[in-house]
Amino acid sequence: MATTQGRSWTTMRDVARRAGVSAMTVSRVLKAPHKVAPATRAKVEAAVAALGYVPDDAARSLSSRHSRLVAALVSTVADSIFASTIDGLAETLRAQGQQLLLGTTEYSALTEEALLGAILSRRPDGLVLTSAAHTETSRRLLETAGVPVVEVWELPEKPIDMAVGFSNLAAGRAMTRFLAELGYRRIAFVGNRSPDDHRGRRRAEGYRQALREAGLGPPRMSPPVTLEPIETGARGLAWLLDTHPDTDAVFCSSDAVAFGALSEARRRGLEVPHRLAIAGLGDFDFAGPSGLCLTTVRIPGRTIGREAGRLLIERRLHGRAPGAAVVDVGFELIRRATA
Repeated sequence: MATTQGRSWTTMRDVARRAGVSAMTVSRVLKAPHKVAPATRAKVEAAVAALGYVPDDAARSLSSRHSRLVAALVSTVADSIFASTIDGLAETLRAQGQQLLLGTTEYSALTEEALLGAILSRRPDGLVLTSAAHTETSRRLLETAGVPVVEVWELPEKPIDMAVGFSNLAAGRAMTRFLAELGYRRIAFVGNRSPDDHRGRRRAEGYRQALREAGLGPPRMSPPVTLEPIETGARGLAWLLDTHPDTDAVFCSSDAVAFGALSEARRRGLEVPHRLAIAGLGDFDFAGPSGLCLTTVRIPGRTIGREAGRLLIERRLHGRAPGAAVVDVGFELIRRATA
């Protein structure tokens, strides 16, 4: 057995000795078991199980030039905003024998830069990024690494390589216009809007555009914060109601933020939606009729993940250019009980 730092690793030769066959036969059983006689295959499989043998994918990737590894860097896993996208991506990759490596940036471009250096050293077959806001160093790394890159949940003006998402500005504008069409006139916005939250800032810009177009006066926006989404919603609505007590509707940058805002409204005894309408974005599971029954913007997160996986597979594994480098999956307004 090979050893490293005092730990023993079972090798293919160890399996071959235990099964009484050649290392080549073990390799054939692992790669093409249907080509090996059932009795021989059974002996090798028993030896693999007894020794706890795990194939050396690092060595295999050197010969095949494919690591069978795709890395996804998501902004956060603190709430469910990217869960369906990761599920759709992992499902598509598994069908092609690819594995998913997940990292979180916590909405920090500098954290993304540090993670990229570590991940690219593993020579992944592809990268999926949930942010389109990168440092100059990160962008240079991504453009020169020779690895397919898909930016998701956004449609950047200048994608590094490929992109799958929707217009966050259009989504924010559409929901604000929708609230205005329902008769609300003093509409506020609650969200993070930190420098690294590019999506939140685009949704806020869509909100401001809709207000200007409807002639509804100056924007009412909660202060930029760096809190967890639910806390952002609760504190943001509290500040707005203390500062603009006549506010009659709130568009929140995500369903998780809306959850916090709705909780704060209930603590204050405000009737939703008659005294205050609340809308979010994402259409997470808890936003549905069995949960908050929240008016929201439905984003096809699983479709985003599947499309990102498809583009990577087409580009890297099959050597073909995808039909479209940018895929717009759109969005849908969902009206429920909170507006």
